[in-house]
Amino acid sequence: MSETYPVTVSVQRSDGSTEEVRVGSATKTETGFSLKLGELSIGSTPIAMSRSAAPLRSVGGGGGGDGMVFPPYGRSKGMPISGATMQDLDFYANGSRRSLADPTKSRFHDKERVMLAAIEAEIARQSGGGGGGGSSHDDSQIPPPGDEDAPF
Repeated sequence: MSETYPVTVSVQRSDGSTEEVRVGSATKTETGFSLKLGELSIGSTPIAMSRSAAPLRSVGGGGGGDGMVFPPYGRSKGMPISGATMQDLDFYANGSRRSLADPTKSRFHDKERVMLAAIEAEIARQSGGGGGGGSSHDDSQIPPPGDEDAPF
């Protein structure tokens, strides 16, 4: 029988208390974990953010990404997009572009478009707000992917 673990997120309430809310479960497999999430939704009304909560939301200095993290591969797996190095931004942007160009990965295309938009927004922010259609910096210093970049 496989082991199953609850998956939770910390939710800060308006009274300052924190509550762990279960959003799914993770089942241990031979190669890692299989994640099953329940139905997720975003509240219909925005919550005014207090000044004390602002640093929690702006991990890595704000800008592109809006709390998004890199996918679970590469040297920065799971790290915030916001504040990432240009090298990492380029690496993951190129990965997203490769996935979007591959019709066999069409089921992931919506997620990849969102990821790529967040990465390009962070590149633009770090470049001084320039165009959002890709990077305008030197890619010659980016090393080729290595074994630690494999998605499995």
